[in-house]
Amino acid sequence: MLQVKIVPVTAFQQNCSILWDSESKEAVLIDAGGDANRLKQEVQALGVTVKELWLTHGHLDHAGAVGQLAREWSIPVIGPHKEDQFWLDMIQEVSARYGFPVPEPVLVNQWLSGGEILKLGDEEFQVRFAPGHTPGHVMFYNEKNNILWTGDVLFKGSIGRTDFPRGDHAQLIESIQRECFNLPDETQFVSGHGPISTIGYEKQFNPFVAGKAG
Repeated sequence: MLQVKIVPVTAFQQNCSILWDSESKEAVLIDAGGDANRLKQEVQALGVTVKELWLTHGHLDHAGAVGQLAREWSIPVIGPHKEDQFWLDMIQEVSARYGFPVPEPVLVNQWLSGGEILKLGDEEFQVRFAPGHTPGHVMFYNEKNNILWTGDVLFKGSIGRTDFPRGDHAQLIESIQRECFNLPDETQFVSGHGPISTIGYEKQFNPFVAGKAG
């Protein structure tokens, strides 16, 4: 059975998700954005073994601990889309600019383009390509449990910023309509920051996208 623990990391309180299969105890981390030692402690306390690191996009608060954890655990980095390569290439420079600890480089083992199926135990996760916040942003959807990991595409009551390099507001709205609002209203989603919400709630109440379901 799929288990999830959300661990906010960095000064930006980015939601790193630890996902694991209760039978095999295999785990993945989605967006290990920083505080590597804390994440290692959480994983140890859960008694799970992390087999992969999944990335929604290349911003420092989502990828900051990935290089170190991938090296120490000798595991692959999966995602995001290759269009976010430039963000990962800049992660050390951007981290220094924000006063964050300078992270180890992030080396992606498998780029994603959308439509792939990632597996954890018996669980399957559909990769959804959702550019706009960044050009290479992806999301992960588990149909069995009806949970979507949106990264910084969609938040409770808000949407991702598009004032960063190669951000595109119109593209982001299109991604939300195509990749989020076509899911059942009761779909829960874990965003990169803030509380869990549902697709139906955002369709009705999110001031940026309410009434814009495709």
